[in-house]
Amino acid sequence: MASELDIIRERLQAAQNILLVSHIRPDGDAIGSLLAFGLALQETGKKVQMVLADGVPSSFRHLPGSGQVRKSAQGAFDLIIAVDCAELKRVGKVLDGYGKPNINIDHHITNERFGDLNLIEPDAVATSSILFRHLPEWGYKITQSVAANLVTGIVTDTLGFRTTNTTPEALRQVAALMELGVDMTSLYYRGLVRRTFPAARYWGAGLSSLQCADGIVWGTLTLADRKKSDYSGNDDADLINVISSIDDSNITMVFVEQTEGSVKISWRTQNPELDVSQIAVQFGGGGHPGAAGADVHGTLAEVQERVLTATRQALQRAA
Repeated sequence: MASELDIIRERLQAAQNILLVSHIRPDGDAIGSLLAFGLALQETGKKVQMVLADGVPSSFRHLPGSGQVRKSAQGAFDLIIAVDCAELKRVGKVLDGYGKPNINIDHHITNERFGDLNLIEPDAVATSSILFRHLPEWGYKITQSVAANLVTGIVTDTLGFRTTNTTPEALRQVAALMELGVDMTSLYYRGLVRRTFPAARYWGAGLSSLQCADGIVWGTLTLADRKKSDYSGNDDADLINVISSIDDSNITMVFVEQTEGSVKISWRTQNPELDVSQIAVQFGGGGHPGAAGADVHGTLAEVQERVLTATRQALQRAA
């Protein structure tokens, strides 16, 4: 019987019109894996539409191929692929009228396996790492443009090789991509360090809101904070990765108020005994043991109370 990898290769070879999607509020790995895969497919003459419901944030518009990304799909496709997306609902409305993906490629341990074919590798540091391994096996060349996107995915999802799941393989992959001429230093700076002035002001609002109790540090970003700072995104501008370095915290969290009555929550932990993805699952989210997220309907006050209670209970069970 042919392996799933073999079947994916066959489906890719047979397809001529391909739709690639990833999740809402895309991060570096969502964008990097989407662009890398799309550009590699285009190199062989295939027609590819790359679609993100929220488009490409300004911090990643320097990446090769980013100008091709659309916010909605148009036309007919003989293959639909989702990358770096643990749940079908996380792609937003871009697949409305198209059905579920034929191929689902991801590294989240909570992936719901919503594709006809599901290549899920939870031990991989990033979906970009999975593609680095398999693109050549499927007959696709890793050009310098493809490599730049893969580096961005790996570097950003490991926070510059600082996450606990960073492996020697991930370091070797980036080294190999650098040998293709990729400027990793510049990509690192653009993906992880550089911030806009509105994002910095937004951070200020979040940092001034910080609270600490029961081994949990959390911050809050309201719609008013977003408006006052003139921040254009609907995320936390990576504030969660700033406060995750605070001493004496087992879990760090950021609550981001959204329009239409919902709240986005991000969890982080450096404690290998904890798995915050299981807390996120309780609220319809998911992720990794050390980093997870969820979108929860309700007012900011209601959601904070429910989520903080569940997080405290998880800490107590792990004690």
